[in-house]
Amino acid sequence: MGKFHDSIKPAHREFIGKQHIYFVSTAPLSADGHVNLSPKGLDSFRVLSENKVAYMDLISSGNETSAHTLENGRITLMFCSFDGAPNILRLYGKGSTVLPGTDEWDVYAPHFTILPSTRQIIVADISLVQTSCGFGVPLYDYAGERDVHFKWAETKGADGLQEYIQEKNLVSLDGLPTSLGLKQ
Repeated sequence: MGKFHDSIKPAHREFIGKQHIYFVSTAPLSADGHVNLSPKGLDSFRVLSENKVAYMDLISSGNETSAHTLENGRITLMFCSFDGAPNILRLYGKGSTVLPGTDEWDVYAPHFTILPSTRQIIVADISLVQTSCGFGVPLYDYAGERDVHFKWAETKGADGLQEYIQEKNLVSLDGLPTSLGLKQ
């Protein structure tokens, strides 16, 4: 049976800090729109307070989270244990995109090691925290982080990364604008 909380408790924060992977889910308002679910890793997630979290978002082939949170704000983040005691933790809230060069960037960027391929920071105000058993989640051994993204970004270079953003990150799969698209 799941347990609900109105904020991130110290035990939740500790659990989050031990996970190597988390998942981000958003959806457009349209019933025909595509739900987005993205795995995230690296040292990219921060609990900023009992009701605020953020993650550093790297350039990738889509930008659904930015488009969906711009449209309706809804975001769910999920952490689950793949080793040790079984546990699933979900954070429900309202998300927004923080872009480089904004006043908000100066507030959130110092919490991260900003990389050449950092595209934006996603911030979420958390209104509900849920934990559940995780008994059905299999056990996996963590083998380490991949370096493929960083090699790709280095090969692209600064100009190539900006061209990639222009090509792939200005609208969602369903044609919704992203924060980067509105900045153009």
